[in-house]
Amino acid sequence: MATIQSEEAGHQRGTPGYRRLGAAMWCAGLATFVLVYSPQALLPTFAAEFGVSSSTSSLALSATTLTLALAVVPLSAVTESWGRTRMMTAALAVSAALGLLAPFSPTFGVLVGVRALQGVALAALPALAMAHMTREVAPRWLGGAVGLLIAGNALGGLTGRLITGFVADVAGWRVALGVIGGVSLLCTVAFRLLLPTPRAPGVPRIRLRDLGGPLRLHLADPVLRSLFAVSFLVMGAFVTVYNYAGFRLEEPPFGVPVGLAGLVFLGYLAGPAVSPWAGRLADRYGRAPIVASGLLVAAVGAWVTLPANLLVICVGILLVTIGFFAAHAVASGWAGRRAAEMTDGSPALASSIYLLAYYAGSSVGGSLGGVAYDHLGWLGVSCFLTLLLAAALVVGLRAPLRGPGPARGRPRGPTTRPR
Repeated sequence: MATIQSEEAGHQRGTPGYRRLGAAMWCAGLATFVLVYSPQALLPTFAAEFGVSSSTSSLALSATTLTLALAVVPLSAVTESWGRTRMMTAALAVSAALGLLAPFSPTFGVLVGVRALQGVALAALPALAMAHMTREVAPRWLGGAVGLLIAGNALGGLTGRLITGFVADVAGWRVALGVIGGVSLLCTVAFRLLLPTPRAPGVPRIRLRDLGGPLRLHLADPVLRSLFAVSFLVMGAFVTVYNYAGFRLEEPPFGVPVGLAGLVFLGYLAGPAVSPWAGRLADRYGRAPIVASGLLVAAVGAWVTLPANLLVICVGILLVTIGFFAAHAVASGWAGRRAAEMTDGSPALASSIYLLAYYAGSSVGGSLGGVAYDHLGWLGVSCFLTLLLAAALVVGLRAPLRGPGPARGRPRGPTTRPR
């Protein structure tokens, strides 16, 4: 494990290297999340085009997040020693190329397969990006640099959803996915041109079999297990809302076109505002109360979406979004802090496992939510969300009762808050 650099080492804020690195990471975040979440606005279109159910159509998104979840821990651990710049560029380039191939999928199964490969290609990028910034930026300015990466994540997730909705309305889903592939490719080129030459030395080569001990250490900790479970459950609830809101809005009595229905994703803009605010409240009042409050707000929002009123539905979705980002932002940071308090704990590995649970929740929860929608309509979705959020609340409230981890030295680095 590399040691933390001194305050004088690394890029300083205001220098050309700092600006170039921040802009490059912004492009990387945008390219990643524009690809991952772009099909979410097209799920009703896929259901109609390929004659599949709403739950089956969600595989166009779930396949990517599931393979990303399965690959994130091993790939993020071993690829850093292969060269961060080289591997980040390769991940973005391969995923962009697959994005350009996706519109030519002759069947829904082929489309799902291409999307699954994209998840594998992107798996190492979130952890590599954070590790690269940690080693390249002076510690006192790291928070601002990470903010650019997170901003690119949030903007990419929103942009992908909006672009596909509006373009599909005009030119069809194939052109919409092609545009997304093109945007990702342009971001990849910009990333590579902007990224400064690495200053920090490489890290020793890591073998997959060396991960067994550290993984067992983190999974044996009851607080970390609770936080990983919260990540899985709350992300499953969040993705379910946005997966199937489009189906509901495009059906009677609303009949909203695909492009306009995609405007519901503007609620995602609440994330960048809520996350730091929730973090400040957690510092003041404690992490568990803020996680619990976020889960309760999301549960209230799940039932506010139930009436057949467009404005009320949008308010409910906004409440779910606010509650999700509050709980997720605090829980993700909590996982890294907990690992830093443990003897031989690794905040980076804890964040990778958190990401695994996060994307697994997106895949499993998002698909099961479709089963609820297929059988019980939006009432089934509201009940499903309540079940997930209630389980997360029970698990989350148990976390602070588990007792502190063994004390250890200075934390080895910051943790990321994945979007």
